Amino acid sequence: MAQFAVSRDERADVPSSGSAPVPEGKLLWEPPAALLREARLSHYQGWLKERGLVSARSYSELWNWSVEDPGRFWDSLWKYFEVRTHSPHELALADRSMPGARWFPGATLNYAEHALSGLDPERVYVIAVDESGARRDLSGDDLTSQVGALAHHLRLAGVGRGDRVAAYLPNVPEALVGLLATASIGAIWSSCSPDFGERAVLDRFQQIEPKVLIAARSYRFGGREFDRTATVLGLAGGLSTLQEVVWLGQPPRTEAAATPNHVSWELATSLDSPPEFTPVPFDHPLWVLYSSGTTGLPKPIVHGHGGILLEHLKALGLHSDIGPEDRFFWFTTTGWMMWNYLVSGLLLGATVVLYDGSPSYPGPSRLWELVSALRVTHFGTSAGHIGAGMKAGLRPGEELDLSSLRVLGSTGSPLSPDAFAWVYRRVKQDLWLTSISGGTDVCTAFVLGCPWLPVRAGVIQCRGLGAAVFAFDQNGRPLTDEVGELVITAPLPSMPVSLWGDRGGSRYRESYFSVYPGIWRHGDWVKVRQDGGVVMYGRSDSTINRHGIRMGTAEIYRAVEDLPEVVDSLVVDVPAPGGDTFMPLFLVLGPGAELDEDLVARVKARVRDQVSPRHVPDLVLQVQEVPKTLSGKKLEVPVKRILSGEDPDRALSRESLQNPAALEPFLELARRAREWLPGA
Repeated sequence: MAQFAVSRDERADVPSSGSAPVPEGKLLWEPPAALLREARLSHYQGWLKERGLVSARSYSELWNWSVEDPGRFWDSLWKYFEVRTHSPHELALADRSMPGARWFPGATLNYAEHALSGLDPERVYVIAVDESGARRDLSGDDLTSQVGALAHHLRLAGVGRGDRVAAYLPNVPEALVGLLATASIGAIWSSCSPDFGERAVLDRFQQIEPKVLIAARSYRFGGREFDRTATVLGLAGGLSTLQEVVWLGQPPRTEAAATPNHVSWELATSLDSPPEFTPVPFDHPLWVLYSSGTTGLPKPIVHGHGGILLEHLKALGLHSDIGPEDRFFWFTTTGWMMWNYLVSGLLLGATVVLYDGSPSYPGPSRLWELVSALRVTHFGTSAGHIGAGMKAGLRPGEELDLSSLRVLGSTGSPLSPDAFAWVYRRVKQDLWLTSISGGTDVCTAFVLGCPWLPVRAGVIQCRGLGAAVFAFDQNGRPLTDEVGELVITAPLPSMPVSLWGDRGGSRYRESYFSVYPGIWRHGDWVKVRQDGGVVMYGRSDSTINRHGIRMGTAEIYRAVEDLPEVVDSLVVDVPAPGGDTFMPLFLVLGPGAELDEDLVARVKARVRDQVSPRHVPDLVLQVQEVPKTLSGKKLEVPVKRILSGEDPDRALSRESLQNPAALEPFLELARRAREWLPGA
């Protein structure tokens, strides 16, 4: 693959802390001629032209065709990537209604077959590293034989097509083997990471009624070992449909008459058996993911074999330029959709890198060190991790050999223009930075990278092929260079097959189609630029609306978190009696910093100057931590609901939080609303 070059004449100078911020849209990188020539997207462009499908001279022309004629576009991907089928399809898109689109009727296939077919028996396809540095490699033969053995055991345990297999596992090879074994027999996979509490796991798994649970007795994080034996036994007792628990390591002693049956992973994978792939329809359930669980019972989101297969081939193959020579690493847990996205690297023949542990143990450069040591070519992480490295003054490009790294991905929250520029100053100049955004609902990114386009500070490169993404105003009119609701106006194959247990589809329609009938509303606040780039501003349901001017919370965070004293922040807009609103801003400060009058004044000045005078906070308070979900997202909407007087137990599930104690100051503030909320 080609190495990448930076446009040096226009490249932004990255400011040091406290200096002028990098402007949105500043050019940071341009793709070199070699990449434009060799990228898989360029090969696909030529393939389309040779077959007379479309002669696109630019990305915008290719995107326009893909969203105007989705049936032909997705059918072209089917042929281009040579999707293996056991029976052919009649049409690519038989019904383009939303909801209710019908994709590839008649076709039967299997996701696991595509992940495992054609693997070189001796080549390494999985590299797994834990916090201690211990490494395990799985060759093509290792992966295939383990998947076949576990699939055989699952069949003996009574698991068949449509049954559910649940996992409570860290990011280890057994999780990947479990997914592929489950999918190979047409059963349905669902996983939670072991940092989830028992109640949070039961809230998810009880809805899908699994037959088998695969679980770890412990996990490590931040240098500590966490025993989860009691939690797993609690899950076994709370899942009435469970017939068997497969333990990593030896099962604990249980009563002889206890149900379900308890076996070790070693026993479950002890019988040699080649994988057999059960053909299933295009929309047959592959896995169940879950909404964050911050507001009521988590939504169990069902994705199908065919939709995920096509979408991940497109997103990873065309938009990320991943191929057999790449090592693909995304820092994630099994409880986040990015794990499912990561393991789909196998579909393109890439080696996937699994890391089990803290991103900052034993030091803040841990992930960058792994990239260097493992010769990773594609590294993905969160915007928060990049921002933390910038705050900590890390210089990974100077301290480590990152010569293998050619693509850096970022997701989870908006990446600030300053963080974009920091990457090019402190990580690497000849690097393609791909900020992406999408969600669990589709298990992919709507807006993401493109090897043909430049990288500009704070701007996601493009809307994905086939993803008819627009910004709408409240009346359903599309906006350009203005902030609006992120909507999708044409169906995507990876939109959920259903929400589990949602008979009749009422919850599905309410979740995605209640605001703009027939159009998917995603719940994000977005700006689509004239040049086709996209800027994300956070969740639209946590948007700050002050005096008729709406603003995403990410813009306020960018302003205040640039101050050297500020480590983290949270802002909400609380309805006040009389129809007005009141906006408190909560700050986490660094060591030695004090929230005095001077700092409050500087915080308000930055918001006034960089965001809007209408969005200056009414109150600035200090907290020790910002409460966050297990996937690291700030708890904006539940905090807003709690401060508005809603019962906390209705506003959120505490076991869906990574730091439940961080919620206490907000609960106390809600009890004392008369002291700070005007008119309360």
